[in-house]
Amino acid sequence: MYEANTFKEKRYEREMKYERKVLRDLSIEELHRKADKTFRPIFQWHVMSEYHVEEYCMDIAIESFLLGARTSKFFTWGETLEQSKLRSVNEEKLLADTLFEVLCSASNEVSKDSLYYLCQSYVEEWWNEGYETGIRRHRLRLS
Repeated sequence: MYEANTFKEKRYEREMKYERKVLRDLSIEELHRKADKTFRPIFQWHVMSEYHVEEYCMDIAIESFLLGARTSKFFTWGETLEQSKLRSVNEEKLLADTLFEVLCSASNEVSKDSLYYLCQSYVEEWWNEGYETGIRRHRLRLS
């Protein structure tokens, strides 16, 4: 029997395989540490655990990391960091907005402006981490 696979299915399988490989370079401890370092000064301990703030932060960090890693393939095709950044600016904004909304619902006593900038910098930091990981994997021919 022959199995008919579409181009979209093959692309999806290839992307999932790449993401699994890239996620091996990411540690849970680092996710916890950076979420704690970034958002602990703003939220009290009970808010971070009660409203699952840390889990949301880690989810967004993973998505940002994967976005940066996926975008890094364009570097090998001759794109600069700035061009790659422009390619994923909408997705980064969506991730920052999502994190901001979740964090705003967890606490009302936080300054909204400073929290939004903190969310943007958090997403950007993880995007850069994923981008660097992707470039390193491409250079080492691991992907």
